[in-house]
Amino acid sequence: MLRIATANVNGIRAAQRRGFGDWLDARDCDVIAVQEVRAQPDKIPEDAFGNYHVALETGNIPGRNGVAVLTRTPPVAVRTWSNGSDRVPLPRKLRPFIPQGRYIEVDLADAPVTIACLYLPKGGLPAEMQRPERMREAPDGGARYERKMGFLAGFGRYLTATRRAALAEGREFLLMGDMNIAHTRHDLTHWRRNQSHDGFLPEEREWFDRQLSPRTLVDVVRSLHPDEDGPYSWWSWAGQSFAKDAGWRIDYHLATSRLARTATSAGVDRDFRGMRLSDHSPVVVDYDDSAIG
Repeated sequence: MLRIATANVNGIRAAQRRGFGDWLDARDCDVIAVQEVRAQPDKIPEDAFGNYHVALETGNIPGRNGVAVLTRTPPVAVRTWSNGSDRVPLPRKLRPFIPQGRYIEVDLADAPVTIACLYLPKGGLPAEMQRPERMREAPDGGARYERKMGFLAGFGRYLTATRRAALAEGREFLLMGDMNIAHTRHDLTHWRRNQSHDGFLPEEREWFDRQLSPRTLVDVVRSLHPDEDGPYSWWSWAGQSFAKDAGWRIDYHLATSRLARTATSAGVDRDFRGMRLSDHSPVVVDYDDSAIG
């Protein structure tokens, strides 16, 4: 069995204070994709990631973004957008994101799988939908929306290319991370009132549709929980959202079909020993590794 998790920690130092290290020990995962590390390497506590080997891409914006992949043994290859790898050309629309620490990819040493970890930009509303009286953030003329849509356009092409490269090398492919998109009505609690909210806009959901098919990538958790709402992975810190389980499912395992078929169980660790590790909760999937190689 290969236990794999994705976790947006919303700051590794804060998550460590809430018990992230204890969760690592108790959950005993083989691979963990981590987003929003939010610390430069010299600011990360030495024991923050336990005994795991850490492949890290923090970017150069202090206190923002940052991704990592934790493995029991060192991977045979690590690729980031900043290390100059020419294995898959980076689309022009992704180049502005190179220094932001949003993507890292590793080839596992103990299974024929490429693991990719993504922190996708949150985005915003297009200019014509912005109403100051209804917004928590100041209107920006659609800048955050345009940034996210540009990222999606570039990343869709990159995702296809890197998935195909992995398959050509005899490896299955698994993309994990905070996608900042609820794909379907089953992926957020109040879908009717959020149809004009960033993260659930029609064009974001249509982009997500295009990434999934039996020939490309499969939403692993949804394949195991096809008809239920959730399981959600993000809740606002405000109000009673967490207590009422009024959340969003925006943290995903997207796997090639052969790998997805080996998944035996999937769930969300809503809290750990009564403590929320982050505004997100880890999404954990068990894969039958005997059926992979």
